[in-house]
Amino acid sequence: MSGTSTEEMIRIGDVADEQIAIDRVKLRDGNRFESIAEMGRILKDVRRRKFDLVIDLNSLYETNLLGFLSGAKHRLFANRDRRSIDRLSNFPVKPPTEDKTKHHTDRYLAVLEALGLNNLDRTVTITPPAESVENARSYLKERGIENKTLIGLFLGAGHPTRRWSIENFVEVAERLSKDARYQVLIFLGPEERDLRDGLDELFGDTAIVVDEMPLSDFLAMLSFLTVLVVGDTGPMHLGAVAGTGIVLLSEISSPTFFRPLINNLRVLDDRPLVQITVDQVVSAVSELAN
Repeated sequence: MSGTSTEEMIRIGDVADEQIAIDRVKLRDGNRFESIAEMGRILKDVRRRKFDLVIDLNSLYETNLLGFLSGAKHRLFANRDRRSIDRLSNFPVKPPTEDKTKHHTDRYLAVLEALGLNNLDRTVTITPPAESVENARSYLKERGIENKTLIGLFLGAGHPTRRWSIENFVEVAERLSKDARYQVLIFLGPEERDLRDGLDELFGDTAIVVDEMPLSDFLAMLSFLTVLVVGDTGPMHLGAVAGTGIVLLSEISSPTFFRPLINNLRVLDDRPLVQITVDQVVSAVSELAN
């Protein structure tokens, strides 16, 4: 099962035979009667499939309840203090109590040890669809930059208060564009559509502002980058699974257990976000790109 934000990534990654997409936000915030009816439909669909085993890694009250009502003979739920209903899990080997000091990947892998799955790889790489790779390659060839060292700047951050200033990004692009080896590409997501007006003029010849594109094409474009400069948001993880080096612009006190488990990661978090300097970012990019 997945929420709508991850549904397409599961499809692109080809990690499941089938998925049941559930929009938890819509169920929570939508019309109460419609939400109840939708939950009934979901439960009916789940029970119809007659699952043998349910594994609940997020292990929230509502997901535990769904797992219990699914009719599955075996139920393995993560043991999360004050978040899960442990008595609804019946797997003979109990996973350890969630250790909140560990990275989320390690928390999930600890649950799977109950299945005898040990020493699993902590990282993953997702190959974009061939058609999307070809779309990205054509985009770069049309602009004559396929042989450049490509540096991406993602301007969004999920919430305006977590964005590094556009003026800083413009200065980074100006600095990097002085090196003939580099080509800077500017990316924005659907949540940043209001920022697009005037960006071409603002960046001028120092960067190319890339049009909005489907997620699979965006992932393919990221796979051609050498470095992506990004805040603590979804594209950070997309860049990581695409194999791109990441310069993470992070708040000084942000948690570390969501960060990508990759070697080519440079985190700038030694000061408040607004105080991260252009020099720091350019230096981190140069370190990863050379």
